[in-house]
Amino acid sequence: MSRRTGARRRLGSIRLSLVLLALVPSVTLAAMWGVTTIQMFSEGLRLRDQTDLSRSTGAMGTDATLALQRERSLSAAWLATPKGSRAALDAQRAETDKAVAKLVGQADAIEKAPSRISDRLYSVLGSVGSLEYYRDQVDDPTDITAQQALDQYSSIIDDQIHAFQELSQVDDGDLTSQAGPLVGLEHAAELVSREDAQLTLAWPTGHLDDKTWTQFTELVNTRRWLVKDQVVPQLTGSAKAQTERILAGRDWQTLQSVEDQVLASRNAGASADRIALPDAQKRWSAAMDKLSDQYAGLIEQQTAALLERSADKADALLLKAALLSTGGLFALLLCAGMSWRITRSLSRRLRGLRRAAVSLAQERLPDVVARLDRGETVDPESATTELDYGHDELGQVARAFNTAQRTAVHTAVELADTRRGFQKIILGIARQSQNLVNLQLSKLDTLEREHTDPDILKGLYELDSTASQLRRYEENLVIVSGERPGRSWTEPVALMDILRSAVGEVAEYQRVEVLTEEEVYVAPPAVADVIHLLAELIDNATAYSPAPSPVTVRAGMVAKGLAVEVEDRGLGMSEEDYTSFNEQLAVPPQFDVVALADDLRLGMFVIAQLAHRHGVAVTLRSSPYGGTTAIVLIPHEIVVRETTGGGAKDGDTPEGGLVAVDGRGTGDAGPSEAPLGVDAPGRTEGGTEGTAESAFEPPPLVTARTASAAPSGTREVIPRRDGLAPLPRRVPQTSLVEELREESAPAEDDGSLDDFTAEAAASSLAGFQRGTLRARDDDAEPPHDEEAAAAPRQAAAPVPSTPPADR
Repeated sequence: MSRRTGARRRLGSIRLSLVLLALVPSVTLAAMWGVTTIQMFSEGLRLRDQTDLSRSTGAMGTDATLALQRERSLSAAWLATPKGSRAALDAQRAETDKAVAKLVGQADAIEKAPSRISDRLYSVLGSVGSLEYYRDQVDDPTDITAQQALDQYSSIIDDQIHAFQELSQVDDGDLTSQAGPLVGLEHAAELVSREDAQLTLAWPTGHLDDKTWTQFTELVNTRRWLVKDQVVPQLTGSAKAQTERILAGRDWQTLQSVEDQVLASRNAGASADRIALPDAQKRWSAAMDKLSDQYAGLIEQQTAALLERSADKADALLLKAALLSTGGLFALLLCAGMSWRITRSLSRRLRGLRRAAVSLAQERLPDVVARLDRGETVDPESATTELDYGHDELGQVARAFNTAQRTAVHTAVELADTRRGFQKIILGIARQSQNLVNLQLSKLDTLEREHTDPDILKGLYELDSTASQLRRYEENLVIVSGERPGRSWTEPVALMDILRSAVGEVAEYQRVEVLTEEEVYVAPPAVADVIHLLAELIDNATAYSPAPSPVTVRAGMVAKGLAVEVEDRGLGMSEEDYTSFNEQLAVPPQFDVVALADDLRLGMFVIAQLAHRHGVAVTLRSSPYGGTTAIVLIPHEIVVRETTGGGAKDGDTPEGGLVAVDGRGTGDAGPSEAPLGVDAPGRTEGGTEGTAESAFEPPPLVTARTASAAPSGTREVIPRRDGLAPLPRRVPQTSLVEELREESAPAEDDGSLDDFTAEAAASSLAGFQRGTLRARDDDAEPPHDEEAAAAPRQAAAPVPSTPPADR
């Protein structure tokens, strides 16, 4: 099996496959819609939160940065001339405190911000916390130098610029690219403010030391590179126009001129530690005041515009997310609804097609077959129902199914006709063979009555037994053809007669022992079938067990009817075989199933048919002797306790005694003497089939002779006590004169144990048994003078068995 086939089978059903076919895309689309919606809303909400945080912290901290820059410049002026006015410094400190307080007041919003932003803002909050200490050092320098105090202002401003840079990094690339030049512009303004702080601190002395001059040079070069290469090329729109206007203005040119002079003063000075400053304090201060206002206004204006664009972008993202989410949800619902509708339609059509197929397989076709088995005429067209499922693929499947069911019904009808014809042929052949066998049995019966020669009678009885077996095989053909055997009875037949007749139809009847104490009868309609069923089982038992071993037949009443056990001492079968055969016996198969089987077992088929016909239960199981025990349970419906008709019960059977059939007739001297109730082997008294049927007691396994010959002449037939006249008994040598009769040799008892053999013991026991049974017969019937002892004769060799029925 391929992997794809296994995967399809693991799905369970086509309906489940259709549901999955509709469910998987719907779930996938729903997941994609959910992820997209969440991502778009998250991006819009995140941009709105960053915009609100930037506004709440003072235009991304720009207000506090510009305030600290002005305070640093005023603090440098105070440190340069401590005896000057503090009014401007104090006023600026108040403005700075307001901007810082606005920043510190957003601690809760900062906590909710992304970690990269919150870390920078917390660093700003930590640095402004030490602002008062450095202000005290500015007012009264005791612990640190003036330059260190100014550097602390620069450190706080750097943290704010970096926080401003982090706030400008949003998910929208356009906003991030617009914020980049503003960050660079604010950083350039910070570098100019540091230059101003250093020059303001150095103007009163008129010179710079080498370290300060080097720092100033780095600030100038960095600012010029930043403005020329980073800020101006990236600015667009009004921000670029305003920046270019500032850079082209007179104040900016003055600022650059003073910077050039300071940078050139080191080469003109005599000492490297005292670099003289040019006399340009007034020009620098005037230009610086104007430029500070210009770039502060530019930064505030562009920052506000950026925040406004960021807010509009956030609103646009949220609106877009809402519209796309609504449209996606509508598309999702539409797709799911259409998928579910199509899946439901296909599933409903498939269920209808499945119900039609199941109905054909489990109802219509079995009903057609059952009607055909009952012999009814079936019209294939009316027995099929046309399916109409449109013109698509399902419709094509339905049309193919219509063709298949018509073909199936036509085939069933043809097979039934063929089977009936074949059964009729078998029945015709079997009936003709039965007529010949019945004619043969009738002639044998006539010859048996006419001849008295023991050797001739021996041969006739053997032919009679063989003909009885042949009749059973012919009846098998009749049963196979579905009909009943021709034999029938009008009165109930005694159980003992049933068992004797069944034994008489078996080739190796000498090995069969019949044990029963029941005096019950079998109803007339079931007599022939019960005899045949038991004969098949006994024949199987003798065929599948070694020749010396006995086959025991026991019969007795049980709670559910009459139980007959047939037990052999063969090799038995496996538990699987017992289970298989018991299932076959419980539900009889059709003849065509049996005929086409690899292992043809016609006997089991016949037994199953007969048992099913009368409700008889047949069970096979292992025997304690290693062989097989067949248990036949005959229901109460066909078992008769008492009978009022004649010819149904063997009057010679001793009441309450144990009857054993082991190859000798009960109370008989040999096979030439037929028991009461039967005429010849396998034929029971009371049968109405064509000729007078007889039964016959098989000869004993051990040859025994009677002590005296029977007198000539026939005895008078005396009715039994129950009013029924027994059948006449044949006595060997009755027709012979006394001189020709064989005398049994007297047993010589010389007292030697070596001459006492098993044959002698069996002969003695047989004589004792015959005497006992004859005494009981004498008690049951009036005595007569014509009764003579039957002369024993040599036992006949077993008749070669024809192929027995299969087990």
